[in-house]
Amino acid sequence: MDTTEIRRLVALEDAHWWYRERRAILRRELRGLGRPGRALDVGAAGGGNTRVLVEAGWDATATDYCESAVEIARERGLRSVRADARALPFESSSMDLVTAFDVLEHIHEDHLVTEEIARVLAPGGHTLIAVPCDMALWSAHDDAVGHVRRYDRDTLTDVVEKAGLTVERLWSWNVLLRPLVARHRRRSTGSDLQKTPALVNAGLSLVVRAERHLPVRSLKGVTLFLRARPAR
Repeated sequence: MDTTEIRRLVALEDAHWWYRERRAILRRELRGLGRPGRALDVGAAGGGNTRVLVEAGWDATATDYCESAVEIARERGLRSVRADARALPFESSSMDLVTAFDVLEHIHEDHLVTEEIARVLAPGGHTLIAVPCDMALWSAHDDAVGHVRRYDRDTLTDVVEKAGLTVERLWSWNVLLRPLVARHRRRSTGSDLQKTPALVNAGLSLVVRAERHLPVRSLKGVTLFLRARPAR
């Protein structure tokens, strides 16, 4: 993301249905990882997910390639470091958790990112990754926010496993709203990152929250989530 997109995200993410539910997913995943330790949030932008890690007791560091993102995260009271996800400035086996939400799709050499994630993870550690799903949903939005690809289950699994990670879980999210998203994206002319009217925001929140209780994770959605651990 460029600086404008990051500032737009920071202004919207606390209330926006998409980001609120993704933070809820992160909180649920953290509860299943045991005792908090050292965490790294790669491509953290303004640190919305880093705050979730800190609130859950993790000793978390945000990283981003964009200096403005690093400054914004620091303004929010977070430890933040400018870093290239393809060459993380952290020691090998030093992290108990690495999160990378909406990162891989921005980088041509995505295999270098997953290799770095595998390198910095300690034995017994975990990574949580989220990426946009399905090239059939490619639109002007992807161009506007700097995506170079969207993933399917096979391509995401491949780049993770070749890095030396073992996939524990892989699931779809935003399944129920996929038809609406596909229709909207066909008409889009730029980024979808904008304020949503309050009633619409509330309605969309109800729909995505319903997925918590429905057997839809194996179906096609808009996002893929993955949890993995070091193979060693």
